[in-house]
Amino acid sequence: MLPYTSLKRSTFYYQAQRINRRKNKDEELLKLIKEVKSKHPCFGYRTVTLKLRSQGIKVNHKRVSRIMRENDLSAHMYNKQRRKYNSALGPQGKKAKNLLHRRFDTHLPFQKMVTDVSEFRYGNKTQEERVYLSPIKDLCTDEIVSYSINNSLRGKTVGCIDKT
Repeated sequence: MLPYTSLKRSTFYYQAQRINRRKNKDEELLKLIKEVKSKHPCFGYRTVTLKLRSQGIKVNHKRVSRIMRENDLSAHMYNKQRRKYNSALGPQGKKAKNLLHRRFDTHLPFQKMVTDVSEFRYGNKTQEERVYLSPIKDLCTDEIVSYSINNSLRGKTVGCIDKT
């Protein structure tokens, strides 16, 4: 087949040998990665790379990442998709009307007041371990007029302190 191509014989055999050498090196590295992952299953590719380097093995983090991805050894512990709160959506799934039209300045107190909901997670970060903070801010004085802390978006208020 080589006489019909412009590829030289030495180039063909060099590339074939190179591919085999890379596969062998990847298999050796995979064994080492599996050893590290068996001791520390929560390690991602960065920490696995650092652990291998501390053992005296020169390896690039991209190579470790590729081998871990191909063999499904990536850290899944911190990649769980969790529901995110979207403050733009109301109870019916509609956006609130823009009444301020980016005119945030006012000279009368209590004329323009704004709020936002912030979600804080604690513990194992499950649905039950979240707290929602909703401060109410007066745009005239830039003071927090009141705030509420809830353990759910529509649940009962855990604590509501009015500063007025």
